[in-house]
Amino acid sequence: MTGWRWALALGLPLALAAPAAAQQAADAVAPEMATGSSERTVTRASRQMVAAANPLAAEAGLDVLRRGGSAADALVAVQTVLGLVEPQSSGLGGGGFLVWYDAESGEITTFDGRETAPAAATPALFLDEKGEPLAFFDAVIGGRSVGTPGVVRLMETVHARYGRLDWAELFQPAIARAEEGFAVSPRLHRLIANDRGKLDTQPAARAYFYDAAGEPLAEGARLANPDYAATLRAIAEGGADAFYTGEIAGKIVAAVRDHPTNPGLLSLEDLAAYEVKERPAVCAPYRGYEVCGMGPPSSGGLTVGQILGMVSHFDLATLGPDDPESWRIIGDATRLAFADRGLYMADSDFVSMPQGLLDQAYLADRARLLRRPDALEQKAVTAGTPPWDKAELRLPGLEPERRSTSHFVIVDAEGNIASMTASIENGFGSRQMAAGFLLNNQLTDFSFLPESDGQAVANRVEAGKRPRSSMAPTIILEEGRPAFALGSPGGSNIIPYVANTIIALIDWRMDMQQAISLAHLTNRFGTYDLEAGTPAEELADELEAMGYTVRVTDLTSGLHGVAFTPRGLEGGADPRREGVAVGD
Repeated sequence: MTGWRWALALGLPLALAAPAAAQQAADAVAPEMATGSSERTVTRASRQMVAAANPLAAEAGLDVLRRGGSAADALVAVQTVLGLVEPQSSGLGGGGFLVWYDAESGEITTFDGRETAPAAATPALFLDEKGEPLAFFDAVIGGRSVGTPGVVRLMETVHARYGRLDWAELFQPAIARAEEGFAVSPRLHRLIANDRGKLDTQPAARAYFYDAAGEPLAEGARLANPDYAATLRAIAEGGADAFYTGEIAGKIVAAVRDHPTNPGLLSLEDLAAYEVKERPAVCAPYRGYEVCGMGPPSSGGLTVGQILGMVSHFDLATLGPDDPESWRIIGDATRLAFADRGLYMADSDFVSMPQGLLDQAYLADRARLLRRPDALEQKAVTAGTPPWDKAELRLPGLEPERRSTSHFVIVDAEGNIASMTASIENGFGSRQMAAGFLLNNQLTDFSFLPESDGQAVANRVEAGKRPRSSMAPTIILEEGRPAFALGSPGGSNIIPYVANTIIALIDWRMDMQQAISLAHLTNRFGTYDLEAGTPAEELADELEAMGYTVRVTDLTSGLHGVAFTPRGLEGGADPRREGVAVGD
């Protein structure tokens, strides 16, 4: 099968039923099932574009751009509508990372709106009375897993720097939609139904997401959210302070601390003290491009950069996407990068990290491990020794990162770019609702085990610390000019989703939609996951012959991206979800 046919393969209905059980057994999460898809072609525009996970959100952002708004203005409209129509993935109760390209200066910067651990949190937060790690959902459901939300302060910070339109008017699309209601999408209905036994055990969530008979809201049912509208109106009038102090903050803290079986530690003081941090972008070279993303507390930019740095020593363009040798190189590079990620990467405000994780000589040395005909033995997949520079050695830990997140890209008429990934972590987060929105469970992105044999784990819980993330919002430059912007949800699979899409764009010369639609193959920890119902399954025998354990499973990314071409903007939206790219 040619690479072209591979790129369009997800235009066909997906066969999903059989592998769903395998994914549940493997990951023990509420599954983010694919919706099936129709054939998609790249979206073209000449001036401005929004690619987002829901058509209502994308259109709200484009309307802001049409009224003369900047990408920062449109970001507020897109995120607030997503929080209404895609509440299981992101929203006011979560956080996010933004990579921003400023057209006037030509500079890229990043904004860290990641959640923080409460001041009262200790490394033992996710240990039971015997000192053993809690089961994942025992930790998630309730207040224990809720970190200080960051997305509202992030929106305000970016708008204050780059916005042009009045702050209050940017909330009107989401307010109107919340008051009028929206039709429950097929995907939202399915996710509600799949979360029985979790979401419906929490009174506020049950009242909102289930009908009077206790059944999941039907596809097409009209769902209004007056509480969300009231919250948005308060933020529109009073700024982010209306969220982080006062009545809304009180409702958040009450939902967290008053949970009857699993209370949390979040306080009014934690909310009032929250700050967004502007951080330098992490940039790595790849075949003449500069790939820029989010640094710690995200592992996304560093790990994507490491994968690309290792595979740059191989001729993937000649091999192509149909050759299992390409996937052996990519898969084992991903495994090696994840070994470094596990040992070294965490919130760098708390843990001193090696400065040489993207050192080209170091990555060339790591790439030598890939010069072999078969899979790396598991014992050989260990962290390397990058240039050190007074780093603090800690241990890898147990952090069962999950997959419910959303990514969008906005390009305005002036050429400013917002590439933002936002999340409440697991599907429906902590399952706790306050003031019309779901609260995150991002604290479960910390390691449940804080130490081993008396040595500290890098990603352990600490007061005020931000949990390690895999979110990888990315902007890629060529000769200093924007070439691509993209990102995805998907838990720790975000990293290979983004890295593989970049390889498809640069090495295999696919357009943005083809690259996004390309069948997924990911290998983070030794097992090679092949996307069910796609041509990826055809490589199973050859990968097994190379020595890999292979699993056919659902790999439901939510990639959205924009390419900058001589013909103008070209946008792509993931056919595995409900998103679109729209523009003028």
